[in-house]
Amino acid sequence: MIKIAPSILSADFANLERDIRKVASADYLHVDVMDGCFVPNLTIGVPVVQSIRKCTDMFLDVHLMIDKPVRYIEAFAKAGADLLSVHLEADHPTRIAEALRLMEQCGVKKAVALRPITDARAILPYVEQLDLVLVMTVEPGFGGQAFMESQLETIRRVRLILEQYNPACELEVDGGISPKTAPLVKEAGANVLVAGSAIYNAADLPAAIAALR
Repeated sequence: MIKIAPSILSADFANLERDIRKVASADYLHVDVMDGCFVPNLTIGVPVVQSIRKCTDMFLDVHLMIDKPVRYIEAFAKAGADLLSVHLEADHPTRIAEALRLMEQCGVKKAVALRPITDARAILPYVEQLDLVLVMTVEPGFGGQAFMESQLETIRRVRLILEQYNPACELEVDGGISPKTAPLVKEAGANVLVAGSAIYNAADLPAAIAALR
């Protein structure tokens, strides 16, 4: 089953609760946390996730684009995240492993994320314990970027690894997802699609979500 995860990065932050309710027909709510260090942009932190949790019962898919994410796992879990994804490039492998252990202790689903520069095989040390792998099809940091078609091969390779070691693990794709690119990533093996502008810039948000499925 294809799942859709609207990214609130493209929502109106002055009317965030309203814009979250507009995408209630989606499966997940994707929350982009950026620290201005790992990526060249600042977005939101723990207090905003706490506020989002109070206004929706949607599954909160929290994408940590932050340096040394192990420092914030417990805080975001307590704030209401259902799933946390950490970038493999954001810390030493032993610290990534520690972040995943903390997620387990906190009772949140565990995920790792890959920038376009990262080989699919980088997930191998962690793959058997993961609930989701996130493949970026743009450089993380800003919404509205063009889809990187070269990443389709990474998606295919990740899917093959998951089929071998952890078939239940979901494969999420984030970056430049639209009605044009969605069929490409689905064919490559993705089953969770993150979309920001393709949904929030649409006149009819539920119709835009349905079109991506």
